[in-house]
Amino acid sequence: MKLKTRIVLGFTMIILMPLLLFAATLYGFSQSQAQKTETAQTVTESDGTVYDISITDSTDSQGRVHLMAKDLFISAFAILISVALVVGLWVYRSIAVPLVKLKKATQNIKEGNLDFVLDVEGKDEFSELCQDFEEMRRRLKESTEEKNLMEKENRELISNISHDLKTPITAVKGYVEGIMDGVADTPEKMDRYVRTIYNKTNEMDHLINELTFYSKIDTNRIPYTFSKLNVEDYFADCAEEVGLELETKGIELVYANYVEKDVMVIADGEQIRRVIHNIISNAIKYMDKPKGIIQIRIKDVGDFIQIEIEDNGKGIGPKDLPYIFDRFYRTDVSRNSSKGGSGIGLSIVKKILEDHGGKVWATSRLGIGTIMYFVLRKYQEVPMK
Repeated sequence: MKLKTRIVLGFTMIILMPLLLFAATLYGFSQSQAQKTETAQTVTESDGTVYDISITDSTDSQGRVHLMAKDLFISAFAILISVALVVGLWVYRSIAVPLVKLKKATQNIKEGNLDFVLDVEGKDEFSELCQDFEEMRRRLKESTEEKNLMEKENRELISNISHDLKTPITAVKGYVEGIMDGVADTPEKMDRYVRTIYNKTNEMDHLINELTFYSKIDTNRIPYTFSKLNVEDYFADCAEEVGLELETKGIELVYANYVEKDVMVIADGEQIRRVIHNIISNAIKYMDKPKGIIQIRIKDVGDFIQIEIEDNGKGIGPKDLPYIFDRFYRTDVSRNSSKGGSGIGLSIVKKILEDHGGKVWATSRLGIGTIMYFVLRKYQEVPMK
């Protein structure tokens, strides 16, 4: 019941009760008047005329009236006091109880404690205020938890990037010092040193690009340029580009396209290349076989094109597999330097594909390898009516 309704109802009861008691008093007086006793006497005059005289017992009636009035006054006073107390307590409880709980909740928030529940039942204004306050507390707690998680992730990102930049920088520094000290005293050794320095600087460039792209993800400012892409031509170019990189690392690429020549997709070619590159880089990072093999298969699955990238690396454990697309998640908790990385590569893959209206998932077996799957929606002409 609304507070306004309670107050109006309470004051109405307080006003009506005296009126009802006054009406009852008048009714009692009228009943007492009707019940007055009368005494009849016969009087004979000297001339022989006879008169009947009625004498009212006024003394006894007045006593009963006074007694009734006294009882009514006492009863009315007792009833008025009781009604006033009940109504006052009713209105007070509807205000005081929520206010006490609200004050306690405010004190908790002031002290930084958000792990409580403000539970107030009812539908009056104070109860609604407490319910709104509880909703505010819940959202504030969610916002605080999200902020703390983001701060933790940012600290972890800085730690990861710092560690992973330190490794190639140390290598570059060592090879440069070797050149300066004359250790690379033959053309072959000089060429090997220079190539190593070049590869290490490429690693650093990739890490910095990953960090820059991550900042765009966090602010939803990824620059997309969507266009129609022919599936056969586009993925053949991607496979050729990836094949050159894998060849330098001694890894064999097997490419197979099972899609018809005229099939098109709507996608951002540059970002899908980033997806493929990140997945391939992850496969290379955890390749533990002497003869590495990576397979890329393009399949038609109805309204979508499915891309499968399979490797014969170390595989991913069942406990880690559900989390590999989470930001900063790394199965390599020991952070072995030979398996560096910021831990955001696959989360970037997931974000790009979700923005394309697709999805990504994986299957894996320890010691055998991993298969990454992602799908892109086909481009279909809509006939004009």
